[in-house]
Amino acid sequence: MPAEPWYKTTMRWGQTNLVECDPARYDKEWWREHWRKTRVEGVIVNAGGIVAYYPSKFELHHRAEKLGERDLYGEVVAAAREEGLKVIARMDSNRVAQDFFEAHPDWICRKIDGEPYTQGDKFVTCIGSPYYTEYLPGVMEEIIERSQPDGFADNSWAGLSRDKICYCQHCRAQFNDFAQRELPSRRDWSDEGYRDWIRWNFQRRTDLWALNNRVTTAAGGPDCAWMGMISGEVLHNSQRFIDLQQILAQCAIVMLDHQRRNPFDGFEQNTEAGKRLHEMAGWDKLIPESMPQYQLGQPAFRLSSMPEPEVRLWATSGFAGGIQPWWHHIGSLHEDRRQYRSAEPLFLWHEANQDILVDREIRPDVGIVWSQQNHDYYGRDDAREKTMAPYRGVVKAMDRSGIPYLPLHADDIAGAIERVGVIVLPNVGALSDDQLRHVEDYVAAGGSVIATGETSAVSTYGDARGDLALAKLFGLRRGEGSHGATGEIDANIENWSRHSYLRLSPENRAGVYGPGDATAPASESERHPILKGLERTDTLPFGGYLPVMSADEDVEVLATYIRDFPIFPPETSWMREPRTDLPAITVKTAPSGGKLIWFVADLDRCFARDESFEHALLLANAVRWSLGDRVTVSISGGHGVVTAEHYRQGDRHILHLNNRLQLSRVPGRQYDLVPIGPIEIRLRTGQSASTVDLRVSGKAVPATQEGDELVFTVEKLLDHEVVVIG
Repeated sequence: MPAEPWYKTTMRWGQTNLVECDPARYDKEWWREHWRKTRVEGVIVNAGGIVAYYPSKFELHHRAEKLGERDLYGEVVAAAREEGLKVIARMDSNRVAQDFFEAHPDWICRKIDGEPYTQGDKFVTCIGSPYYTEYLPGVMEEIIERSQPDGFADNSWAGLSRDKICYCQHCRAQFNDFAQRELPSRRDWSDEGYRDWIRWNFQRRTDLWALNNRVTTAAGGPDCAWMGMISGEVLHNSQRFIDLQQILAQCAIVMLDHQRRNPFDGFEQNTEAGKRLHEMAGWDKLIPESMPQYQLGQPAFRLSSMPEPEVRLWATSGFAGGIQPWWHHIGSLHEDRRQYRSAEPLFLWHEANQDILVDREIRPDVGIVWSQQNHDYYGRDDAREKTMAPYRGVVKAMDRSGIPYLPLHADDIAGAIERVGVIVLPNVGALSDDQLRHVEDYVAAGGSVIATGETSAVSTYGDARGDLALAKLFGLRRGEGSHGATGEIDANIENWSRHSYLRLSPENRAGVYGPGDATAPASESERHPILKGLERTDTLPFGGYLPVMSADEDVEVLATYIRDFPIFPPETSWMREPRTDLPAITVKTAPSGGKLIWFVADLDRCFARDESFEHALLLANAVRWSLGDRVTVSISGGHGVVTAEHYRQGDRHILHLNNRLQLSRVPGRQYDLVPIGPIEIRLRTGQSASTVDLRVSGKAVPATQEGDELVFTVEKLLDHEVVVIG
């Protein structure tokens, strides 16, 4: 039986990102020893593009400053082969120097006035020009002829970003062929020509991906794959016109250039990225991720060491999402040598436990729906706030409650009934007719759906539908207008805009300890389970955005809107209009038994921004109530900072537990690890066990069976733990 190709088997990677002075200082033997110590199986080696690290035959292929006639790239490749390592030739190729510009001025991106686009002292090359279709293919063929790498990667392959329009002769001609119209003169989402330009750019990148693979496999053999690196951030990929669905479906291995947490989220975003990308690329594909050992923070210090706790929490979060490790240094020599110690223990653990880190099936409780089209055509230029923040808020709420979730693409709702008992639509405004039908089919099969904001308001490409397309299913109707707003809230206490609240129903303060209140109605019924944990309050802080809606008679309204009112001076801070009939949270039961919940108030977006714990509690309660006895994982003692990812591998269950305690909100600055515990875990596995194995602690702990739940305790969680049952 033939051996599997390298991209199916190479689990651990290393990269010394060469800089132009490295030919004079590269310590070949030390790096070979470091490869051995960190147990890497493949290396990423700088070859060419902006800078060549070998004597290229192409006159304009700029050689590294200290290279001369030396072939540093070839020497590193030869050393790697002697060590039995796989080799990826790294390219960095989206800009050129002055001499290249003068030789090929038509290969450079142009502004509407004909002036070239530049970055620093370099000229940005156009993705529609022969630079990408003729010159770079020739460079790759030369590299293959010289060194026979196993594959190629390029971290800046996608060209000019979405905030600029190229008006070069190649773009003008190719766009006209695509859309039979001239290039748009400005960014305008209401202009169909501009949206055509968006679609054309996505298609151009997808076509380029396929072209590069044809070039490298023709010259280097069927397994010599080309991989343009991609970001783990959806909006970053959108800015670069990288269609994740199209590209991930055809890639052999996903080279993930997702090097740090962003300023908005914590380390959990690396787990989310791994799960989301696996869902599109397939769980049988490997996703190595560039993990910098240098301090890539804000600001970045590329010659200083990343604090080891930051490295550990980022890497182990990636393991939980199915990501493989890839250490990354900028330059081959550093005076700050702390960075050379961070990778070894992580890579040794990964090697010892790789049997449970691949070839497994994720077992989530909930699917959180997203699509790139929703961010692009509904979120448009405000996607970070309008569509990404609601998604982030639901993710953060699930993590805070330790509920395993799956990023579920809107195209995959059709098969979700076999995987999860509830799906969440966090302001997924753009849904196609097919996607809407799949939501309805999911509910008809007994599934539950939680929607928020203005979900289903527009078509795939952002055209308004009038009423919400899911209005009839949920028993809601979109009215005129809205209250509140999105975005950051003015911190000036004199500005009381969005000083708004939600009123819970039924009101029960008459029976709760506190002063007498003549306005308090008598409590006549129990509150809905979604309001669990809020028994001592009738109001909650809001401060978000509420589209005006009305509810049908068979819909239960759990909360209504309280309009904003003055906040300063304090004597003025009292409710002018204590009640409205504007629904904020509604519940309906479908004939199939599926639960239908709509958070009209954008609590998901609010939680992403403001982190009011009540908003996360309501979202988690809605999921738990919808799931009922389908909840598979429950965590006690995690203090809201322990997350769980549940996998099945044959007859055994694998549970990743991650410590999300974040000491520094600034990326790159986590300075310590703080243990959490003891943590009690309740897991529905369908099988019993007297002990469970802890792969990080290296011990077995007792487990008991309570009904259909397996119960055990993890005494201490430092950065992560992986529990194996069976």
